[in-house]
Amino acid sequence: MADYRRKNRGIRAVRTPGDHTEDVYESARLRAEEEKNRQRKRRFRLGILLLAVLLLAGFQLFHRFARYDTYAVMWQKDLGQGSLVGYQRFGPGILKYSRDGVTFLTGRGQENWVDTYEMKAPMISVNGSYAVIADVLGNVVRIYNLEGKIGELTTVLPLTKADIAGNGVTAVIQEDASASYIVFFRKDGSPLDITVKSILAGDGYPTDLALSPDGKRLMVSYAYVSAGRMNGRVVFYDFSEIGKSIPNRLVGGFDEPFSDALVADVYYMSANDSFAASTAGLSFFSSRNLASPELVRQVNIEGEIQSVFYDESYVGVIVNDASGKARYRLELYKRNGHKAMECFFNDPYRTVSIDGEMIFLLSPNVGTIFNTAGIQKFHGELDFPVVYMKKGASPGEFLMAGPSNLKGVRLR
Repeated sequence: MADYRRKNRGIRAVRTPGDHTEDVYESARLRAEEEKNRQRKRRFRLGILLLAVLLLAGFQLFHRFARYDTYAVMWQKDLGQGSLVGYQRFGPGILKYSRDGVTFLTGRGQENWVDTYEMKAPMISVNGSYAVIADVLGNVVRIYNLEGKIGELTTVLPLTKADIAGNGVTAVIQEDASASYIVFFRKDGSPLDITVKSILAGDGYPTDLALSPDGKRLMVSYAYVSAGRMNGRVVFYDFSEIGKSIPNRLVGGFDEPFSDALVADVYYMSANDSFAASTAGLSFFSSRNLASPELVRQVNIEGEIQSVFYDESYVGVIVNDASGKARYRLELYKRNGHKAMECFFNDPYRTVSIDGEMIFLLSPNVGTIFNTAGIQKFHGELDFPVVYMKKGASPGEFLMAGPSNLKGVRLR
C-alpha cells in the first residue's frame, strides 16, 4: 500500500456530482467566524456601555460629594438700582420685583419684559407659568404669564394676601373691621362669582391661603381665640362639581393639630398634596378624596422654628438647635411628610430658599449651599451683596442676584 501511495502522489481525489461535503465545512467555518466577530462586537459595545455607566456614576458621586469654597464668575449683568423687594424663580428665568415695577429676566440676565406700577408693599406668588403681585394693605393686583402682564384689578377693600393657581385663577383676601372676604378672579382680572366670607369674631382671622394647581380647591389658615388662648385652624374648600352639594363648599377643617399654635404658611405641593407650617411643626394633608381631605402626617419640631422654605418636592425648616451640635438644625421633608434629610450648621443667615436639589443660605456677604442629601456643597465669602441664588442655565452653574446686578458663577 505504501508503494502505491508513493507512486501515485500526483493523483487527486475527484469530486463526484452531488458531493457537497467541502461546501458544508466551509459554510460552517464562515458561520463560526461571523459568530466570533459578533461576540467580539457585543463585548466591545458592552465594555463601552459599562465604562460610560462607571464614568457617569463617578461624575454623579463627585458632583454629590464635592465641596467648594470659592467660585469663578462666568458672566455678569448690571441692572437698574430701583427699590428692590426681592427675586422669585419664574419659568426658565426669574422675576425681579420692587415697589415701582417688575422685570422678567432670563437665566443669563437678559430682560424679557418689564412692567411698571406703584406699590407700597408688593408681595408675589408664583404657580408654574403664572404670577401675581399684590400691594399688601393696598388695592392693586397684577397678573402675569411668561409673556408679560395679562390681567389687572383693583380691590374694593384693603387686601392682605393673594395667591395664584396654575391656570391663572387668583384669590385675594380682603378685610374690613368685622369680616374677611376671599374673592376670586380670572387670569384677565375679571371677577368670578366666588366669595368666602369669614366673621373675624367667630371664624377667626385668615393668616394665609393657597390654591390648588387647577384653581378648584382652596386651603386657608385662620387664627382665632378660644378660652383666652390663640389657636390655629386649617380649612379646605372645594369649588368643583363635588363641592356643590356641600354647605359653603367646606370639605374639611382641622383644629386639633394647631391647638396653642399659629399657622404661618399653607401650600399645595401638587394637585393632592399640601402642608401647613405652624409654630408647632409641619402638618401634611392629602386631598385624594376630594370630598374629605385628611391629615396624613403630623411632624412636631423640637426647638424654635426660625425659617420655613419649600417647593413642589420638599418642605424645610431651620430651628435653633438645643442638642449642642450646632447653632442651627436644618430638617427637610418630602411631600408625604417623611423626613428626607437633617444637617447642622453654625453660620448666621438672612434668607433661605430651595431650587431643585440645592438649598441656599445667604447672609450679606457669605453664602452656603447644601444639597438635599445634607452635604455642604459650598461655603464661602461672596464678592458682592447677594440676596438670591438659584441654579443656572447650564449644569454646574449658579445664578447670584444682588440689588443691582446678576452674576453667573461656577463653584471651584
